[in-house]
Amino acid sequence: MHPAAEHSPLGKSSEYIATYTPSLLFPIPRLAKWAELGVSGDALPWQGVDFWNCFELSWLLPSGKPVVAIGEFAIPCDSPNIIESKSFKLYLNSLNQTVFASAAELQACLVKDLSAAAGKPVAVKISTLAEVEAQGVTALPGQCIDALDVSISNYEQPQSELLRCSAQRMVEETVHSHLLKSNCPVTGQPDWGSVVVAYKGRALDHASLLTYLISFRQHADFHEQCVERIYLDLKNLLQPEHLTVYARYVRRGGLDINPYRSTGVINPQNLRLVRQ
Repeated sequence: MHPAAEHSPLGKSSEYIATYTPSLLFPIPRLAKWAELGVSGDALPWQGVDFWNCFELSWLLPSGKPVVAIGEFAIPCDSPNIIESKSFKLYLNSLNQTVFASAAELQACLVKDLSAAAGKPVAVKISTLAEVEAQGVTALPGQCIDALDVSISNYEQPQSELLRCSAQRMVEETVHSHLLKSNCPVTGQPDWGSVVVAYKGRALDHASLLTYLISFRQHADFHEQCVERIYLDLKNLLQPEHLTVYARYVRRGGLDINPYRSTGVINPQNLRLVRQ
C-alpha cells in the first residue's frame, strides 16, 4: 500500500457532506510509486494524461433547482500528486447542495480546487447528458487478443519475464484486451479495465502479452501505477520507436479513471467504451 493512502478516506466510514468542502480532496504523491518502478520524477520516460469522468455531478442554481451533468477532468501525468478516488467522490458530493450561478462558475471552482490538489493545472469540461449521449460509445482500436488460447498460473504479481518478442522482426501495430483487472491497494475492491498497446518496434508475442496482462488480476495497485508498469515493461522489451499504453477502467462510485502514457506527445480522445 502507498504509505499516504493509509491516511486517506479509502476503506473508512465517511460522513456525507453536501455543501462545498474542498478540504475533502486527499492528494497522494506519485514519487513513491515512481521510485518503486525505478523512475525519477525529474526525467519521466513518458508523457500523457489521466482522464477522470464523473457521472454523478450535480449542483444547485440560484433558484434552488438542481442540475445534473457529466464532468471530465484531465490531470497531467507528471503532476506531483494523484487524487485519492474516494476523497474525489466525497468532494464532488459536497457540491450537491451548493449554489453556482452557472456551469462556467462551477468549472472555474473545479479547476482551482483540483489543480491545487494535483499540483499542476487540471483541465475541466462539463457536459450535458444530451451531449454525452450524442457521443455514444466507441470500440477500441486494433486487434483484440482475448480469444488467444493461453494457460494461466500466476495472478498475484505482474511478471515482465512473461513477455516475449521477436528481436529480428519489426512491426507497427495496435492491440487491445478487455481482461485487465487489478485490485485497490487499500480496500481490495476489484478494478476492471480494458488496455490498449500501440507501438512500432520489435514484434510483440500476443499470447505472452495476454498472459502478462492477466497476471495483474490479483495485483494491488492504483490505476495509474498499473498502466505505468505495463508501459515500462513493454518499453524495456520492445525498444520501440514509439509506444502508447492506455487503460479505460470501469467506474466505481460514479468515477472512472483512464491513464494514458506515451513516448511522445499525444492528444487522446476521451471516448467511452461499452462497459463505461
